[in-house]
Amino acid sequence: MIDGVKIKKLKVISDERGRLMEILRADDEAFEKFGQVYMTTTYPDVVKAWHKHEKQADNMACVAGMVKVVLRDARKGSPTFEEIDEFFMGIHNPILIHIPAGIWHGWKCVGPEEAIVVNAQTEIYDYKKPDEQRLDPHTGGIPYDWSRKDG
Repeated sequence: MIDGVKIKKLKVISDERGRLMEILRADDEAFEKFGQVYMTTTYPDVVKAWHKHEKQADNMACVAGMVKVVLRDARKGSPTFEEIDEFFMGIHNPILIHIPAGIWHGWKCVGPEEAIVVNAQTEIYDYKKPDEQRLDPHTGGIPYDWSRKDG
C-alpha cells in the first residue's frame, strides 16, 4: 500500500429504526485536523480523476453506491513513489480512505446507481488559490486503465 495511505473499516450499526455509521473521529489514527466536509456524487460509469493536493489530505468514504478508488504516489523520495493502489468502497465495503497530500487520486462509480462520496479534508477550500492539480483520467500520463476488468 502507498506510504501514508490509511484504511479504516467502518462499522455499521443497524436496528429497527435504520443505520448509523461513524466515518471519522478526532481520535482516529487517520485524523490530522479539520478543514471542511463536503459531499459529491458520481453517476454510474463516470470517472472523476485525476486530482492531487500539495497541502491537503483527504478522508473519503462512499455512503451510497459503490466506487473504485485509484491512487498513485507522486511524491519523489517516497518509498512507494509511482505505486498505484486500487480500492473498492461503498455500501458493500464501508471504509474510510485517508489520502495524504501528493497522491494523485480519483474514482469511478462501479454500481448501477449514483454514488455519494463524503470527504473530510484537512484544509479549507481556497476559491482564489485552490490546492488542486488535475490531469485527464484517460490521457493525463498516469498508466491506469479505468475500463472494467473481467477476470
